[in-house]
Amino acid sequence: MGTTRNQIKTSLAVAALISSAALALPGSGAYARASYAADAAATFKAKCASCHAADGSGSTAAGKSLKVLDLRSAEVQKQSDAQLYEIIAKGKDKMPGYEKPLGADTCKALVAHIRKLGGK
Repeated sequence: MGTTRNQIKTSLAVAALISSAALALPGSGAYARASYAADAAATFKAKCASCHAADGSGSTAAGKSLKVLDLRSAEVQKQSDAQLYEIIAKGKDKMPGYEKPLGADTCKALVAHIRKLGGK
Protein backbone atom coordinates (compact mmCIF):
# COMPACT_ATOMS: atom_id res chain seq x y z
CA MET A 1 0.00 0.00 0.00
CA GLY A 2 1.19 3.49 -0.77
CA THR A 3 1.30 6.46 1.54
CA THR A 4 -1.60 8.84 1.09
CA ARG A 5 -1.34 12.61 1.03
CA ASN A 6 -3.28 12.85 4.29
CA GLN A 7 -0.81 10.50 6.00
CA ILE A 8 2.10 12.63 4.77
CA LYS A 9 0.39 15.85 5.93
CA THR A 10 -0.33 14.30 9.31
CA SER A 11 3.28 13.12 9.67
CA LEU A 12 4.58 16.57 8.78
CA ALA A 13 2.20 18.23 11.24
CA VAL A 14 3.30 15.88 14.03
CA ALA A 15 6.97 16.56 13.22
CA ALA A 16 6.32 20.32 13.35
CA LEU A 17 4.60 20.01 16.72
CA ILE A 18 7.46 17.97 18.13
CA SER A 19 9.99 20.51 16.86
CA SER A 20 8.00 23.37 18.37
CA ALA A 21 7.77 21.57 21.71
CA ALA A 22 11.52 20.93 21.73
CA LEU A 23 12.19 24.64 21.27
CA ALA A 24 10.05 25.41 24.30
CA LEU A 25 11.99 23.08 26.61
CA PRO A 26 14.37 24.63 29.14
CA GLY A 27 17.90 24.84 27.79
CA SER A 28 16.79 24.63 24.16
CA GLY A 29 18.42 27.44 22.26
CA ALA A 30 19.27 31.05 23.04
CA TYR A 31 15.65 32.08 23.56
CA ALA A 32 15.15 29.45 26.25
CA ARG A 33 18.40 30.43 27.97
CA ALA A 34 17.43 34.12 27.91
CA SER A 35 13.97 33.27 29.18
CA TYR A 36 15.42 31.14 31.98
CA ALA A 37 17.79 33.96 32.96
CA ALA A 38 14.87 36.42 33.10
CA ASP A 39 12.82 33.91 35.10
CA ALA A 40 15.72 33.39 37.53
CA ALA A 41 16.07 37.14 38.02
CA ALA A 42 12.34 37.45 38.70
CA THR A 43 12.41 34.47 41.07
CA PHE A 44 15.42 35.93 42.89
CA LYS A 45 13.60 39.23 43.26
CA ALA A 46 10.46 37.51 44.57
CA LYS A 47 12.00 34.87 46.82
CA CYS A 48 15.55 35.95 47.73
CA ALA A 49 15.93 39.73 47.56
CA SER A 50 14.07 40.40 50.80
CA CYS A 51 17.09 38.97 52.65
CA HIS A 52 19.88 38.95 50.06
CA ALA A 53 18.99 42.32 48.40
CA ALA A 54 18.44 42.72 44.67
CA ASP A 55 22.18 43.02 44.09
CA GLY A 56 23.02 40.04 46.32
CA SER A 57 24.80 42.20 48.90
CA GLY A 58 22.63 41.12 51.84
CA SER A 59 22.23 44.78 52.79
CA THR A 60 18.53 44.55 53.67
CA ALA A 61 17.26 44.83 57.25
CA ALA A 62 16.43 41.12 57.24
CA GLY A 63 19.76 40.24 55.66
CA LYS A 64 21.67 42.24 58.25
CA SER A 65 19.76 40.73 61.17
CA LEU A 66 20.31 37.20 59.78
CA LYS A 67 23.94 37.99 58.91
CA VAL A 68 23.55 36.60 55.39
CA LEU A 69 26.64 36.44 53.23
CA ASP A 70 27.16 38.80 50.32
CA LEU A 71 26.41 36.53 47.35
CA ARG A 72 28.94 38.49 45.29
CA SER A 73 31.76 37.74 47.76
CA ALA A 74 34.69 35.45 47.04
CA GLU A 75 33.51 33.24 49.92
CA VAL A 76 30.25 32.50 48.10
CA GLN A 77 31.55 32.61 44.54
CA LYS A 78 34.33 30.07 45.26
CA GLN A 79 31.71 27.44 46.10
CA SER A 80 30.89 24.94 43.38
CA ASP A 81 27.60 25.04 41.52
CA ALA A 82 26.66 21.83 43.31
CA GLN A 83 27.31 23.41 46.71
CA LEU A 84 25.25 26.49 45.86
CA TYR A 85 22.49 24.31 44.47
CA GLU A 86 22.44 22.26 47.68
CA ILE A 87 22.04 25.40 49.80
CA ILE A 88 19.25 26.76 47.61
CA ALA A 89 17.48 23.41 47.29
CA LYS A 90 17.78 22.11 50.85
CA GLY A 91 18.32 25.32 52.81
CA LYS A 92 20.99 26.22 55.34
CA ASP A 93 20.77 27.61 58.84
CA LYS A 94 17.71 29.91 58.86
CA MET A 95 17.29 29.86 55.08
CA PRO A 96 14.54 27.49 53.95
CA GLY A 97 14.98 25.04 51.10
CA TYR A 98 13.36 25.91 47.79
CA GLU A 99 13.58 22.68 45.78
CA LYS A 100 10.04 21.56 46.61
CA PRO A 101 8.22 24.84 45.98
CA LEU A 102 10.34 25.97 43.00
CA GLY A 103 11.65 22.78 41.45
CA ALA A 104 15.16 21.66 40.57
CA ASP A 105 15.39 23.58 37.29
CA THR A 106 14.55 26.88 38.96
CA CYS A 107 17.10 26.20 41.71
CA LYS A 108 19.73 25.56 39.02
CA ALA A 109 18.75 28.80 37.31
CA LEU A 110 19.18 30.62 40.63
CA VAL A 111 22.74 29.27 40.86
CA ALA A 112 23.43 30.82 37.45
CA HIS A 113 21.88 34.08 38.64
CA ILE A 114 24.13 34.13 41.72
CA ARG A 115 27.12 33.62 39.42
CA LYS A 116 25.93 36.58 37.37
CA LEU A 117 25.67 38.71 40.52
CA GLY A 118 29.27 37.78 41.28
CA GLY A 119 30.39 38.83 37.82
CA LYS A 120 31.05 35.30 36.62
